[in-house]
Amino acid sequence: MADMRIQLEEKDIPTHWYNVVSDMPNPPSPPLGPDGNPVGPEKMLAIFPGALLEQEMSAERWIPIPEPVREIYRLWRPTPLCRAWRLEQMLGTPAKIYYKYEGVSPAGSHKVNTSVPQAYFNKQAGIKRISTETGAGQWGSSMALAGNMFGLDVRVYMVKVSYDQKPFRRSMMQTWGAEVFASPSNMTNTGRAILAKDPNNEGSLGIAISEAVEEAATRPDTNYALGSVLNHVCLHQTVIGLEAKKQFAKINEYPDIVFGCCGGGSNFAGVAFPFLADKAAGDAKAKNTRLVAVEPTSCPTLTKGIYTYDFGDASGFTPMMKMYTLGHDFMPPGIHAGGLRYHGDSPLVSQLLHEGLIEAIAVPQVATFAAGVQFSKAEGIIPAPESNHAIRAVIDEALRCKETGEAKTLFFNLSGHGHFDMASYDRYFAGKLEDYEYPRAAIEESLAHLPKVGG
Repeated sequence: MADMRIQLEEKDIPTHWYNVVSDMPNPPSPPLGPDGNPVGPEKMLAIFPGALLEQEMSAERWIPIPEPVREIYRLWRPTPLCRAWRLEQMLGTPAKIYYKYEGVSPAGSHKVNTSVPQAYFNKQAGIKRISTETGAGQWGSSMALAGNMFGLDVRVYMVKVSYDQKPFRRSMMQTWGAEVFASPSNMTNTGRAILAKDPNNEGSLGIAISEAVEEAATRPDTNYALGSVLNHVCLHQTVIGLEAKKQFAKINEYPDIVFGCCGGGSNFAGVAFPFLADKAAGDAKAKNTRLVAVEPTSCPTLTKGIYTYDFGDASGFTPMMKMYTLGHDFMPPGIHAGGLRYHGDSPLVSQLLHEGLIEAIAVPQVATFAAGVQFSKAEGIIPAPESNHAIRAVIDEALRCKETGEAKTLFFNLSGHGHFDMASYDRYFAGKLEDYEYPRAAIEESLAHLPKVGG
């Protein structure tokens, strides 16, 4: 078991982020405004700093990581690549299972990989405040931490169902100095309008994004920060896969399948995109490697949505992006993987799926918690509910290998720990969690409200 934990040194922290746009067969579809015409970066300067917009639009393969960002990365990076020996033995599988553990970050998840550079570039642009949203709380915690490090005030609109389910995530954000409000809230026109229609609305990431964008657009000292979906966010997360490739090289291994849970897409992008670079370069060892995004059956964006232009938020404040979507007014059920309750997906992830370069599957809620418990009993780490989706897919594949005798190498991103999600585990143990497969009729109703532009 010599390769149970594969470590790197500080010098191995990436010096550049990898931009998958440089290796895509076709250029990304541009964001569109209400008139159906492409939106230039100048129209986004009201809520984003210029440096991030440059990254958003860039087709350069390698984007330098500023040294002040790498210096903060050193607090937890490089993160370990671990061989799940005990899980393999528990399953009786010939497959090798590896995971990259991002839960060692101060905020307990991978989200800090992008919150730190976003805070840095906003500070460089003279911004004083950040408004943002959060689903399960990992992104809000990460942005609160990064804002504190760079002296920025942070306001977080937290999806109401998660605000109620995960009080200690709120406490983390407040400890690092952020203000936290349940969304929909009475702080914005968006929130007030939604509450007027439904005072018991549980919220969604689309609604919380609308509130945060509305605030940023109406205050000159405030910018907006997004924890997933956008190109620059996926870019920042590639430190995960870049480190993993170095770690696999140290033990002369390479994954046959790479798994990542997928809500907005940055988790999956961070672990998978660097391996896509090897495939694009014609690397023989990567030729047959599969890249699999794993989403919940209750919010089946990639597996049941359609590929078209839609707003990134519930109220239509954002430009329209071409992506797989369930409709911007889709209201997902209050599942406990709050970070995956998003109606759309990263335009980059969506285009790669549409062009057949990656795969997507959906797994039910109860089975994901069963997988998380099984993993924790074998490996000792209690995973975040979002990460459980990737673990479910890995266990299922490992069991298929047991049936076929194939000794595949399976790799997934363990994107965060579940220490602040124990109320969700309690509900699982009490038999109170339910599977929810979103009905096709409800999806069709939401899709009927898509904007009538693009194609």
